[in-house]
Amino acid sequence: MGKRAKARTAPKAKPKRAVAKKSAPAKAKPARRDPLDEYIVSAARALDLPIEPAWQGAIRTNLAITLRLGAAYADFPLPDDAEPAPVFVA
Repeated sequence: MGKRAKARTAPKAKPKRAVAKKSAPAKAKPARRDPLDEYIVSAARALDLPIEPAWQGAIRTNLAITLRLGAAYADFPLPDDAEPAPVFVA
């Protein structure tokens, strides 16, 4: 009589152990104020100019773009012999 073949079974997978996650205590980050916001508020106060809160974001964006473009021009190197352009008045 023939030998009986053993049925092959896949090895049992080891059960995964639950790993306790180490969680750091949640720290509340202090709200950082944008320096441009502080500048806008200070300048408006100095000029006695009321600013509606709805316009604050648009003013900040406009000022940020203006400062970035001004910095690009201020950092442009000029040769020592550069002279200002003449001004013509009609």
